[in-house]
Amino acid sequence: MKPVKITEGVYSLRANHFNRHLFDSLIPLPDGTSYNAYLVKGSEKTALLDSSDPEKKEVLLGYLRGVEKLDYIIAHHAEQDHSGAIPFVLEKYPSAKVVTNPKCKELLMSHLHIPAGKFIEVKDGETLSLGGHTLEFIYLPWVHWPETMGTYLREDKILFSCDLFGSHLASGELFSEERTVYAPMKRYYAEIMMPFRSNIKGHLEKLSKYEINFIAPSHGPVHKNVKFVLEIYRDWAAGEPKNKALVAYVSMHGSTYILVNRLVSALEEAGVSVEKLNLEQFDEGRVAMALVDAATVIIGTPTVLAGPHPKAVYGAYLANALRPKVKFISVIGSYGWGGKMAEQITGMLTNLKVEVIEPVIIKGYPKEADFKALDQMADNILQKHRQING
Repeated sequence: MKPVKITEGVYSLRANHFNRHLFDSLIPLPDGTSYNAYLVKGSEKTALLDSSDPEKKEVLLGYLRGVEKLDYIIAHHAEQDHSGAIPFVLEKYPSAKVVTNPKCKELLMSHLHIPAGKFIEVKDGETLSLGGHTLEFIYLPWVHWPETMGTYLREDKILFSCDLFGSHLASGELFSEERTVYAPMKRYYAEIMMPFRSNIKGHLEKLSKYEINFIAPSHGPVHKNVKFVLEIYRDWAAGEPKNKALVAYVSMHGSTYILVNRLVSALEEAGVSVEKLNLEQFDEGRVAMALVDAATVIIGTPTVLAGPHPKAVYGAYLANALRPKVKFISVIGSYGWGGKMAEQITGMLTNLKVEVIEPVIIKGYPKEADFKALDQMADNILQKHRQING
């Protein structure tokens, strides 16, 4: 494997993982992923920016086969998919120093047992000259761990952004294309970044002072269309939710499904965009993506042992954990002999600053009065969306 040139003296060392299906034993990876390291060769020193997941260490070491001397390993983030191969790189280059911030140093020492003497600590805004290539370190905490940072290569105007602006996308192409990278980027943002969108808004402001020609993230292809990437992130993190409702549901005997279909039809007729997701085959990524833009979330559930269906509970748990910018929530569903699923579902969403729209919970099979209540809910949602979307 040969490093792929980005600009003069700057190379991509991407380890694609096409057949990885889950991340963190949780997140589906329909497009695989990549672990991106970068090599910057100055006239005096050479630096490796990040490493790879330990599973792909041989790929990374293959890229480094022709590199005789390595002076620095820049560690942006201590999570093992970024840092796990650092000990193997240090074995190959025992004189190299790990350059990072104090918090990341602490985590690398505990997770990978790298000795304290191997580190050089850097502050926010501090620089490191390689000879003709100047690295400026930018603290980016809570993207998505507390120690994350990025690096700006001043001469080439490249932002090495770590997880920020990344995508779980294994690809042979060095540079991203808007039509192919948008969905993987949105899925990545939704699953990993969305809980920290207030931090990301601040980081976008911080990065606005830099002239950036390329964004080189730690997952997925390098971005040349920097304006496109920054604009979609501003929309996702700081923009108002869209005139959109997410109806996420599970049904056992058909009654809840009938309610869902009636509500979806009523919302569409009213002019509200609707995304309808069956939680029976749960895809965390699809649910997360749908939450990014939605102004309203409606959870449809039958009753199981006097409470909501476990799949609906997981849906509510995920929404609460991801903290989307949703404004309104509600619950629809059917019960046989009793239950308090609406109260239990809404009680799980304590992280969300939302207004609860009157739920529609029925006994048994839907009647005409129940359909009218759903029509009223759809009209209510439309009026509320108009308040936030003009």
